[in-house]
Amino acid sequence: MERKQTMIFCFLSRTVQLASTSSLLGRQLCSASTNKPVLTLFTKKPCPLCDEAKEVLEPYKRRFILQEVDITLPENSAWYNKYKYDIPVFHLNGKFLMKHQVDIQKFEEQLMKLEMGNDGNH
Repeated sequence: MERKQTMIFCFLSRTVQLASTSSLLGRQLCSASTNKPVLTLFTKKPCPLCDEAKEVLEPYKRRFILQEVDITLPENSAWYNKYKYDIPVFHLNGKFLMKHQVDIQKFEEQLMKLEMGNDGNH
């Protein structure tokens, strides 16, 4: 069985790091190297609500790493079974955050909590 891998790019000043997301390791390496939270968007193509949600999050994009998970891919069947009627769904650092649409207040609160917790770790 052919396995597709998703790659994410981590932009660090003028360098780019490429990390595989086939496991949590890629996300953790990327997050650790930038010290930014990972916002995971569970999506499928097409998804107008997902596109709308990404537009709402655009002003915050420098504060997190966006990882998109296409729930229609065979390796994501568990996510498909869980979220097929709920996308877009967002997890922040691996924990469920919101679904259907972006709750900006909730997102800002959780993002600030993570940023405050990271302040002493530089």
